[in-house]
Amino acid sequence: GTRSARARRRNERRFPACGRAAPPRAGRGGSSARTHPPAPQRWSARPGPSPPGPAWTLPLRAARGHVTPRGGGRAARAGTAMSLRERSPSGAVEAGEDAAAAALAEPDGPERCLSLLPWDRFSAWLHCVCVVGFDLELGQAVEVIYPPHSKLTDKEKTNICYLSFPDSNSGCLGDTQFCFRFRRSPGRKVSLCCFLDQLDRDLPVYLKKDTAYYYGYVYFRQVRDKSLKRGYFQKSLVLISKLPYVHLFRTMLKQIAPEYFEKSEAFLEAVCSDVDRWPPPTPGKILHLPIMGIIMKLRIPTYRDKPGTTPVVQNMHQADAQISMALPTVHEVDLFRCFCPVFFHIQMLWELVLLGEPLVVMAPSPSESSETVLALVSCISPLKYCSDFRPYFTIHDSEFKEYTTRTQAPPSVILGVTNPFFAKTLQHWPHIIRIGDIKLPGEVPKQVKVKKLKNLKTLDSKPGVYTSYKPYLNKDEEIVKQLQKGVQQKRPTEAQSVILRRYFLELTESFIIPLERYVASLMPLQKCISPWKSPPQLRQFSQDDFMKTLEKAGPQLTSGLKGDWIGLYRHFLKSPNFDGWFRSRQKEMTQKLEALHLEALCNENLVFWSQKHTEVETVDLVLKLKNKLLRADREHLPVKTDTLKKLETHINDIILALPDDLQDILLKTGTT
Repeated sequence: GTRSARARRRNERRFPACGRAAPPRAGRGGSSARTHPPAPQRWSARPGPSPPGPAWTLPLRAARGHVTPRGGGRAARAGTAMSLRERSPSGAVEAGEDAAAAALAEPDGPERCLSLLPWDRFSAWLHCVCVVGFDLELGQAVEVIYPPHSKLTDKEKTNICYLSFPDSNSGCLGDTQFCFRFRRSPGRKVSLCCFLDQLDRDLPVYLKKDTAYYYGYVYFRQVRDKSLKRGYFQKSLVLISKLPYVHLFRTMLKQIAPEYFEKSEAFLEAVCSDVDRWPPPTPGKILHLPIMGIIMKLRIPTYRDKPGTTPVVQNMHQADAQISMALPTVHEVDLFRCFCPVFFHIQMLWELVLLGEPLVVMAPSPSESSETVLALVSCISPLKYCSDFRPYFTIHDSEFKEYTTRTQAPPSVILGVTNPFFAKTLQHWPHIIRIGDIKLPGEVPKQVKVKKLKNLKTLDSKPGVYTSYKPYLNKDEEIVKQLQKGVQQKRPTEAQSVILRRYFLELTESFIIPLERYVASLMPLQKCISPWKSPPQLRQFSQDDFMKTLEKAGPQLTSGLKGDWIGLYRHFLKSPNFDGWFRSRQKEMTQKLEALHLEALCNENLVFWSQKHTEVETVDLVLKLKNKLLRADREHLPVKTDTLKKLETHINDIILALPDDLQDILLKTGTT
């Protein structure tokens, strides 16, 4: 009626007449050959007569006949021969990911040359392999980087050089393995990022890669060699990766490093070629990774796994002679061995890590420091430790001044150090763990009291925990007795580690379940979700409201430990670990609301709605629905495939009911 006529006249004034070419607008590269629609506006509520239109409908933003998809016009170039279903946005993305997945799965398939660049398989596991040697004039120097095209900034190379060698005081003769972690220079592009991001989404939160950091896995050899001026052969083989798979890469280095030191560069090239034929690091699948005649069989955990359970990877039958070893884990360290020097303080250390307190581990070698730091970080699993941690940290590290300054409070970080200089430099830190050589006890460890910080003057101080921290929870004597009994009975260290890991898991779950229960209550009811309104917002987190729930639904329901749980929660709510956990839960619930909103839209008769509204509103509805489909695919919203297909059908039916010229436009129109 009148309103429809006004809308048409308004559009005629705003856009060129139907069928004429719009004036050209320069694209991103300065070319004026393409036209682009203006940037989309935010959805806004628009009052309307009953039945109301979608709350997010907007005026038509492009005239008929001259709309080109944003981002290069791929849909337009593809022509109009494709059917509506072939042109659906989610179908296009799925096809691309399927091709990438197929290419990764089939080493020699035709998709490899179409979807993958050389070394993409290698890049899924490693960034590069470095060889660091000692030069009499330059000191530590990167001698080899493989593959040769791998890029490292000067700052990254410097960090790798210093972190790949033990401090001179460590006296590490023979072969030593350890790992380090360092900040990555920003601004890198990663090939196959979409596919690898999908794999990352299937991981438990504590195994997700942090794009801001690299891990370095080191095999260092120092042996006497009279033929060299220095009198010693000193060299490190280093694997640089974004993946925190400590046990996997440690095992890999054990197999290849000794042979590399004998055969040199040609052998290294062969190793990298083997890695470039590995399948993608897919969580939940049994993977077979060949490396120089040996095949490692392993399984990467998924977020669907029950916490605390590790599916056993069995060795193959003798008939399959290629299978050489089955890895029980890709990421876990020997927990009991690492905590032996501080046996009686494991519960206090759990609190310090949970609260994100600054911690220093002073050890005699990088091997001990890195394993202990990794054990500390893992003790709050399945929670993710959200602060920085450095398994091995040196005075040459680019963050040395930032982390050792006395002008501000120590940051929330766990450092592993070996240089005696740190005993003075970090003396102002509130919590210091001093460990000696890690050896499994042949007898029951003796009770060691917490020491005062003023007693820590040098790195030669006695092993122990130096802190003035008073734990919130009472000490659990049962776990200490259980582990002591295991020592007496000569229980294998693997079994001791399983007991300790289960203890930490139950403690962490008892602590986090009340928070999970309260945060779930912030979710709006499903009846509040309307297809004609924007998805409702989550309610705000209230510390006071949460504390009130602890009286009846607190950790006492699952844990027998007594103590100041309320105080522990108050401290935790101010920590980086809570901030990281809550952001993750917030994102999950927001995506769930978006998914429910999509389902509500699918259950409406959108074709009937479009018949009651103007072409302007109908076209805008189609564009918004396409954007929703694209977002669901891009962000991997928890939506059933049937729901997406149903929504695509709605879109197609609405388009087919429109005039022919509008159909052509909507076929060519992309989404943002």
